[in-house]
Amino acid sequence: MPALLLDGSGAACRCRTIYERSGRIAGADPDYRYRGFHGAAIAKSRMTLSAVLLAGGESTRMGRDKATLDWRGLPLWACQLGKLRALTSNIFVSTRFAVPWRPADVKLVIDESPSHGPLSGLTASLAIMQTDCLLVLAVDMPFITLSHLKKLCDWAKPGVGAVPVVNGKVEPLAAVYPKCAGSIFAEALNGTDHSLQQLVRRLTRLELVREIPMPGAAGRFYRSINYPADLQS
Repeated sequence: MPALLLDGSGAACRCRTIYERSGRIAGADPDYRYRGFHGAAIAKSRMTLSAVLLAGGESTRMGRDKATLDWRGLPLWACQLGKLRALTSNIFVSTRFAVPWRPADVKLVIDESPSHGPLSGLTASLAIMQTDCLLVLAVDMPFITLSHLKKLCDWAKPGVGAVPVVNGKVEPLAAVYPKCAGSIFAEALNGTDHSLQQLVRRLTRLELVREIPMPGAAGRFYRSINYPADLQS
């Protein structure tokens, strides 16, 4: 589904997808056409980066909007945006509706109804961005540090993202995805399986992302704030 920008206009992907460019390639493996084209299409230039702050959750368990919670003297949204600003000036905020806290220099991307959670925000952001890769950060993951986000970006390159793996499970909400994965996200959004775990596994098979195993100690970076008691951590 297309993204809705702040002015209500639709935004379609401005680049032709791998699927469209390679639709005539035959093969028993339905993903062969993506892999075959992708290997020849990766640019050798320095990677350009956009970032999206995912803040569209309903915060049911917390009982209030997580983005506005105080975290060590700052609202969560400001804490997380500060990290993203240190890495790029091309920043989106993905939400289900307009939010009063969004800074004027940050683009707002609103999920189309019905929203399918983070998948909607990721698909919309990949469709409208103009850079090689998209750094994704959930608003309720404040334990992740700027230096760790920099490492995630270093593991990515034009055409190939990086997704951390903690205890055998991918962490899709603090990761880097390539622009050319946009068609795969759109396909998942328009399908019946909206699992990001399954989507990332497919992207790995297509060599559009690398899964990066995290050592045990790094698991702390990927903890989420879900309940009021978590704020005391």
